Amino acid sequence: MGAANPLPPANPFGSERSADGRHLILNMGPQHPSTHGVLRVVLEIDGELVVKASSDIGYLHTGIEKSCESKFYQQAVTLTDRIDYLCPLTNNLCYVLAVEKLLQLEPPRKAAWTRVLLNELTRLNSHLVWLGTHALDIGAMTVFLYCFREREEILKIFEYVSGQRMMTSYFRVGGLALEPPLGMLERVRKFIGYFPDRVDEYEALLTRNTIWRGRTRGVGYISPDDAIALGVTGPCLRAAGISLDLRRDRPYSCYEEFQFEVPVRTESDVYARYLIRLQEMRESVKIIRQALEGMPAGHFKADAPGVTLPDRDQMKSEMEALIYHFKIVTEGFAVPPGEVYQAVESPRGQMGYYLVSDGGPRPFRVHMRSPSYVNLQALPRMVEGRLLADVVAVIGSIDIVLGEVDR
Repeated sequence: MGAANPLPPANPFGSERSADGRHLILNMGPQHPSTHGVLRVVLEIDGELVVKASSDIGYLHTGIEKSCESKFYQQAVTLTDRIDYLCPLTNNLCYVLAVEKLLQLEPPRKAAWTRVLLNELTRLNSHLVWLGTHALDIGAMTVFLYCFREREEILKIFEYVSGQRMMTSYFRVGGLALEPPLGMLERVRKFIGYFPDRVDEYEALLTRNTIWRGRTRGVGYISPDDAIALGVTGPCLRAAGISLDLRRDRPYSCYEEFQFEVPVRTESDVYARYLIRLQEMRESVKIIRQALEGMPAGHFKADAPGVTLPDRDQMKSEMEALIYHFKIVTEGFAVPPGEVYQAVESPRGQMGYYLVSDGGPRPFRVHMRSPSYVNLQALPRMVEGRLLADVVAVIGSIDIVLGEVDR
């Protein structure tokens, strides 16, 4: 990412001059609180003006793709949670859909609809963290407290469903890990009953706020052509006037059965990205309501002996079920040879998983196309020629998660 805008290496303990001595080379990071992860941005500045910007990444590298290749297919689900800790269920879904494509396995409708419902709750969770921290970056502290108030309720629902607040690992190849508990739909219905009013509160604090508009309007512009050329997706692309959302344009799971709008704006600045995400939260509520009203009955996982674990009750009475359970847990399940790419619309943009199977119980190759990594390439275009004070606002508007960038 730094190759397109080469800069002299900056002294990590201070500042130094550019080659001609006219400009200052300044380190922004690596530190967590101000830059949404362990990101280092090297800035060449002329007074308060940013002349060049270069992202220096890799401080959070985990080697998680190679780790997936050493695990059974079902074990790798828990690793996908850690790619983007703000939308683990979205990563779970993308991965299991890819494996199901290789297996030509169709999950039951109840599982597919539950996946959609929980994915839209995940989108709300992610956007709430983004809005709260983004507002805090710019100096609006109250919004941060309000957003985390609602996020806490979503995390309680996740814990009720899966036993975990964040790293849920709830989606499995062929369906869900557990039968959705009694009362889950009622808890979700109660939450979305009051959530739209809370979004109104956020807007009352920010949308017409003079300081907020001054810090965000006209800041961080990127042209539609540049956004497309750099592979930008998600709210950043839709804020530039490009109407692309994989849930609508390339439906996966069962999104084709839901009605919703894809918000689009043309200003392509920090303020437009803020408005896009607010509207996306309202649209997610619409999808969740439809999922609640039309939730199908039936099984929560496919009847696929040798791939999905048998029910506990079966294991107590049927020797064949006990054998299947033992073999899946200790030996995994074989996946037909082949390769597949599966993409989903994460809160940050297009998240894709590329899997290669050699016919064994472990993936031969796993690669993740993460939107944060790709979208971060647009940072220099957004900040060069702008004031130094705008850089943090622009980084926040891209909504990067460094675990997804570095992997």
